[in-house]
Amino acid sequence: MSAAFVLHRAEGAPVSTAFRRGAFGRNDPFARHREIAWEGPDAMAAGRVSFIGELAVERFPHIETIVVVEGTLTLEAAGMAPLELGPHEGAVIGCGTALRMRAEFRTRFLFCAAACARPTKTGLTPLRADADFKPSATLPAEVLLGPAPACRSDNVFSEDDAAYKAGTWDSTPYHRIILPHGVNEFMHLLAGSVQFAAPDGSVLSLNAGDALFVPRGAPIGWESRERVAKFYVVQNVQSSVERD
Repeated sequence: MSAAFVLHRAEGAPVSTAFRRGAFGRNDPFARHREIAWEGPDAMAAGRVSFIGELAVERFPHIETIVVVEGTLTLEAAGMAPLELGPHEGAVIGCGTALRMRAEFRTRFLFCAAACARPTKTGLTPLRADADFKPSATLPAEVLLGPAPACRSDNVFSEDDAAYKAGTWDSTPYHRIILPHGVNEFMHLLAGSVQFAAPDGSVLSLNAGDALFVPRGAPIGWESRERVAKFYVVQNVQSSVERD
């Protein structure tokens, strides 16, 4: 399936996605550590980072959502208590944040980053599996192959300049036809499993602990047979932001 990019499999199972080493912009603090799976013209990228040591950043140059999948990462932002992230825990780093990062042992995390020229929300925003869920929109009947699901979300971070939102979402089971994906979306499954169908008939299965990136416009279907919960990042419209 070329419509989606698997970023991680639970328990470290190998993935077929091709990663390339590279920086996200000229001032990327993770330039030496970053592996990019997808980078689009709308100033967004997704992939993984392997990191050990300490790093201080006076002004974080972009927005970045991270989800740790191995090890422990400690983040410290001015005026906030230190945030320690272990496996399957995440946070959003706001553009412009003064930040210190520390990993005493090799730590791997997934990322979804976006350029942002005029930051409005600095600091660290934790992602929570035990989110403050609120009812959210379901799907229209014409795209469903069964009953409509009950969906909930907890959107904890929004940056209008980059059209970037992050949070936690869950849903009852549902089956949807193959459609062009309406947003750039990063997802890390916290519970349940999903089968993503492609137009060529192939099916990609993801389970709890796995992570995926789906670019805007990629044709993809969805089938889940149990409650699914995920951390998500979505970019709703094309951004014209230039990266530093």
